[in-house]
Amino acid sequence: MYGTIFAMEVKEGHKQALLGEFNNQGDPNGMVAWLIMQPDNDDTHMKGFAVFKDKETYQANANNPEQHTRFVRIMEHLVGEPSWTDGEYIAGNIS
Repeated sequence: MYGTIFAMEVKEGHKQALLGEFNNQGDPNGMVAWLIMQPDNDDTHMKGFAVFKDKETYQANANNPEQHTRFVRIMEHLVGEPSWTDGEYIAGNIS
């Protein structure tokens, strides 16, 4: 599996709208799972995890014009662009 972990700083008052964008995005082709985490004691930062079946489907999604449109909508709720860490998931359990 392949994907990305991303860190976001959310604009004040935008948390629910941002979560709405993620919940309404559908499941891109090849996506296995996605998660958004709210760290304890930090209302302005969130971590996201996107898991795809392989690097090819991840890259196809990243290059999909519909994904760009979703990203632009998500950016409306963030202070700046997320930081990204792409790579292969080498261990874990998703049930």
